[in-house]
Parts: sequence; C-alpha cells; structure tokens
Amino acid sequence: MFGIWAPGEDVAKMTYFALYALQHRGQESAGIAVSNGRQILVYKDMGLVSQVFDESTLSSLVGRIAIGHCRYSTTGASTWKNAQPTFRPTHDGSLALGHNGNLINTHELKQLVEDLPTEQAELDLHLREVEASTNDTGLVTALLAHHPDTTLEQRAIEVLPQLKGAFSFVWMNEDTLYAARDPQGIRPLVLGRLARGWVVASEDAALATIGASVVREVEPGELIVIDENGLRSHRFAEPEPKGCVFEYVYLARPDATIAGRNVHEARVAMGRRLAEEHPVDADLVIPVPESGTPAAVGFAEQSGIPFGQGFVKNAYVGRTFIQPSQTLRQLGIRLKLNALEHMIRGKRIIVVDDSIVRGNTQRAQVRMLREAGALEVHVRISSPPVKWPCFYGIDFATRAELIANGLDVAEIAASVGADSLGYISLDGMIEATKQPADRLCSACFTGQYPIELPDERLLGKHLLEPTFAAALPVLNNP
Repeated sequence: MFGIWAPGEDVAKMTYFALYALQHRGQESAGIAVSNGRQILVYKDMGLVSQVFDESTLSSLVGRIAIGHCRYSTTGASTWKNAQPTFRPTHDGSLALGHNGNLINTHELKQLVEDLPTEQAELDLHLREVEASTNDTGLVTALLAHHPDTTLEQRAIEVLPQLKGAFSFVWMNEDTLYAARDPQGIRPLVLGRLARGWVVASEDAALATIGASVVREVEPGELIVIDENGLRSHRFAEPEPKGCVFEYVYLARPDATIAGRNVHEARVAMGRRLAEEHPVDADLVIPVPESGTPAAVGFAEQSGIPFGQGFVKNAYVGRTFIQPSQTLRQLGIRLKLNALEHMIRGKRIIVVDDSIVRGNTQRAQVRMLREAGALEVHVRISSPPVKWPCFYGIDFATRAELIANGLDVAEIAASVGADSLGYISLDGMIEATKQPADRLCSACFTGQYPIELPDERLLGKHLLEPTFAAALPVLNNP
C-alpha cells in the first residue's frame, strides 16, 4: 500500500515502482488511483503489479496525487470487485482508498452503511457498489464518502474511532492525500519525504526504491492529511501499541525497519536463538528460501555448522492461473522449489523455515530432501507453534486446520517426516525483535488477542459473501 502527494512528479510511475517493492505483501490483484485535481482515475485488475500495468496504462494516469495497492485477501473473495483502491463518489467529488489489515467489527460497519440516508442518486449508486464488493474496505470507503455536511477530514475523525481491528489506510480525494493507522499499530505504516512532496507506504523499502527519505512511522491512532498547505496530524485515538510480531518473522521485507528494528537483523537473531535452544549434530544448515534464509544464517553462525543452499527457488513463479492436470499432480510437479542433490546427498541436513501452519509444505520439503539423498532431516522453525488464527490481516488456516493444535512437537515431526523438530520459544522470538512483549501482538501463538473479538460467528474471510451475509440476521437473534 502506497500514497504520494507530489505535484510535478510522475506519480503513477512512482506508485508502480513502490508497489513493485511491496509486491510481497499481496499477489492477488493490484491497482493505482490518480488525481489531476479535477477527477480521480482508477485502474486495477487481478494479478501481479507487472501483469496489471504496462507503459501505456501508466502514461494515461496523469496527476499530482496517487495511491496504490497490491492485495492479499483477508476479508472477501479474491475477485476483481474486491480489488483496491476502492472508489466512491462524494457530495463534492470522489474518493479512492487502499487498506492493509483486517477489521473485526465488519458486521457493525455493514449496518452503519445500510443506515446511511439514500435520497441522493449518487449515494444510491455507491451503496449498490458496496453491496457488490464483499470486503471491509468497501464499507469504510462508503462511510468516509458520506459527508454532505462536513469535510472529508472531519468525517475521517468521526469514522476512524468506530473501526475495530487492524488498519493502515491511504486514501485521497481530488486535492488531498490521507493516511491513518489503527490505535494498536498492528500493521506498519511509514511517512517519507521527497524533494517536491510526501509519501506514505506500508514499508520503508518502498521509499528507498523511489528515492524518498524516511521521516518517521505513522503513529498508532494517528491521521495524517497532506495538501497544498503542507502536512497536518490528528490524534483520533489514544495509542495502545501492539505491533504484529509476524511482520518480523515473515511478512515484512528483510530490508524493512519496524519500530526501529531492522527485520533482517531480527530474523538472524531468531536463528541464533533457535540454535541455542535446539542444537543438533549435522553437516549442513539450509534455508527454505527466501523467508528462512536470515534465520538459517543465524543458526549456522551460532552452531558452527556450515551454511549452504539446499533448495533452488524458481524466481519466475508468482501467481499462476493455470492449474496442473491430474497427471502432473501425480508426478509431484514442483514449480517453486527443487532440491540441490549434489549439496544434499549423504549429509545430515538442518532445514530452517519461518513457520509451520498446516504442515503440508514442510512435508513436501522433507520428502524432497529424502529423495535427494539426505541421511537425516532436522527441521527448525524460527517462530513458535501457530495455534490460533489471525483476525488482524494474515490469512492463516482455521484453528481446526492448524497442525500444532492437534499434535505435540514429536507428533508434528513424525507427520512431516522429519528426524527432529524444534521451534524457537516465544520469549526467544520476542527478544530478537528488541521490542517489549507488551507492545507486540503474538495472538497466533498465544491466543491472547489485543483487541476483543466479537462472536466467532461474526468473524471470517467470507462474512460479507452473499450466502454467508444472508444468515447474519439470524445470528443476531439466536
């Protein structure tokens, strides 16, 4: 997610390159909205950033303000109607919005949207569009867009405190760029400076890509407004920091810095701690690329066991719409990873990965290493067992599908076919982030959610899908 206010710059292309740097945060769809001061144009489609945009499309998006988004769906199906940025008309123009995170009071927000007055034709239109989309972002866009008796800035100060869950937003009307972060600051959001403008982004890596300097993180509970008069800030809620620890483990780019801690350094430190907590005699430490690489480096450094590359990753495998045939599935088609047999054969291997969710991926990796001639395979994981689903922006499996819920560590090792398995401790992982434990959300490991959850029947990725939504009135009146 990215936003830029920079008159005189090619804001569409700068947004495109920033999204390229943020592609790891979502590979399902991509979009850019641009304002020239008179109107907002939005272009979005399914696929990777490089698949959605070409030179001619970007050349048609001319303006001085832009926002961009690459989607990873946590509410609503992965369909074009849920791609972002969203767009809505307002009484004095229009509005486009991008969202990183996941809200937990979606059902309440849906009711608020349905209760909006619908006398105006344009409001009727955008309510129909909200009904077509099935994500929380569309609801927030509708609530912000309805401000007939006030400004968009004042409307944001009214709406933002009503949102519960994780959100980092960027949005814009024809002449102003806005950004906001939830009071817990669960998802990252960074403010940057250009010679002739301002930018906001999910991670500072996007700022480095376009030559912007980092000013600071957007504070939890803060609304930022940028227009021709400069930058101003509002505090819409008291901060209660609970940054997502999984950003350090997996989600963020290794070159990102979150709350003053470099992510790569945190992952290397996790690997060192993992080697201390779960030593084993072996010949080679290998990572599961790319997310396991820094922790594997740390494990090798601490253990004194050589580091090597045991897997080859296909750099050109992104999101594919072509499914393998039954014959290819039976052959065990391996698009993303292949084992380096000459590195593996005859050796005792330690393979380091960032997490185990269902266990299917690790099972396939261990099998691959066995077939390549590994004498032993010892799996080491740089996060604790994932036992609880995330409702704040990571699309984990349901609790019943999480392998760590039904099995202990020895049983998980047997299930994935490993000779041994070791997870880093919760304390060891948190210590590596150099953040106080009480300023981090680790709910997926502990089940302690920092924002109180509603009835479990009012949660879930498909809450707003027509077949599910039709049952919600019944849920309210059991």
